[in-house]
Amino acid sequence: MEHLAGAALALDEQLRIKTATPSARAVLGFDIPIGTSAATLLCGDRPKRPFAEALARGEAFRAVIPRPQGEAKEQVRVRSVPVGDGAGWIVYLTAIGDGAHDPVLFHGMWTQDPRMKETFRIIEKVAAEEMTVLVRGETGSGKELVAHALHALSPRKSGPFRALNCAALPANLLESELFGHARGAFTGAVKDTQGHVQAADGGTLFLDEVAELPLELQAKLLRVLETRTVLPVGARDPIPVDVRVISATHRALREEVEAGRFRADLMYRLRVIPVRLPPLRERPADVLLLAEKIIEELNARGRRRVESIAAPAEAALERYEWPGNVRELRNVLAYAFAIGEGPVLQLADLPPEIVSPLLGGGPETYVRDVPVPSDESPELRRIRDALARTSGNRDRAARLLGMSRVTLWRRLRDLGLDV
Repeated sequence: MEHLAGAALALDEQLRIKTATPSARAVLGFDIPIGTSAATLLCGDRPKRPFAEALARGEAFRAVIPRPQGEAKEQVRVRSVPVGDGAGWIVYLTAIGDGAHDPVLFHGMWTQDPRMKETFRIIEKVAAEEMTVLVRGETGSGKELVAHALHALSPRKSGPFRALNCAALPANLLESELFGHARGAFTGAVKDTQGHVQAADGGTLFLDEVAELPLELQAKLLRVLETRTVLPVGARDPIPVDVRVISATHRALREEVEAGRFRADLMYRLRVIPVRLPPLRERPADVLLLAEKIIEELNARGRRRVESIAAPAEAALERYEWPGNVRELRNVLAYAFAIGEGPVLQLADLPPEIVSPLLGGGPETYVRDVPVPSDESPELRRIRDALARTSGNRDRAARLLGMSRVTLWRRLRDLGLDV
């Protein structure tokens, strides 16, 4: 439970505390007595007890309450999520009040994670320097946003910013795109053409996925960094350039050097100041914050306006591992906007891969506690996905599948899943 939920309490159907994670005890600042009433523990005898009242009514709720037994200024953010059909609750806890977990916006990046905020402070410090920066981060984690921030905060902010993905082009085209070419250098080269290095003169050049750069081009890039000149393809005379290079990769460059795929001398040139972006799975508190901000953007330009996220959908978003990081979260919410209707984003609006972990995962998955083999038919998989997205609601699942409820019931019976 600590791994899945962090600081959290598990309550039974009578709202008594069954389990408390170590992080929950750290947030509240005292040992949590198992078996006691969560409403009494969190709200005491205060006259206004909206969180306790919502739990008693069986309603999911979010609120900020004074920290029990704490100082007057100390507060705790609480959020309840129902478990099963009236089987109990999970109550998530987050300490607030000292500013450490307050959301901040930094050049297009939202966070309330302390490690991410420390990354922002590092970016602010090194932006004014002329040294090269290597940003390490997984796909979709915001590496280009970091490069834009470094440029915008630097003395070069009035100069050009050029970005090139080194994994997007084959070697022969990449060389010309990066270093430019002279007239007559190859068939079709009818005039001298600047590459990204020369176009970024006086500004910043961002090289994304720099570990994918072929070895022969690594040597040419190293020469640019050492001599501050660029030699276009087919040219004889080098051209002086004044460029700050920021590079990014999702790979460990030291491992690439050991494997013989990357030059050690270039690594040391690029990795003067390393900046690491933590993946979204390492900062789960940011998931719902980012979801809210992305929903605000989608509301401003979409046909649908979402006012809130249903508690089961929130739980699904928080528990997912997000291998595609913020980019994947943005795509998932765009999908939910297109699929769903109404002011509440429901669990059924989310793609199956987000919902499926809530059903148990692994080589076997379940529909109403009946195991389904992993080699199931395409039709069965389609029905299972629809039921997963609708939390087992057969009416909504039938609508998603384009059939009547009776037809869905018959197909479940024929497949041996009439439960």
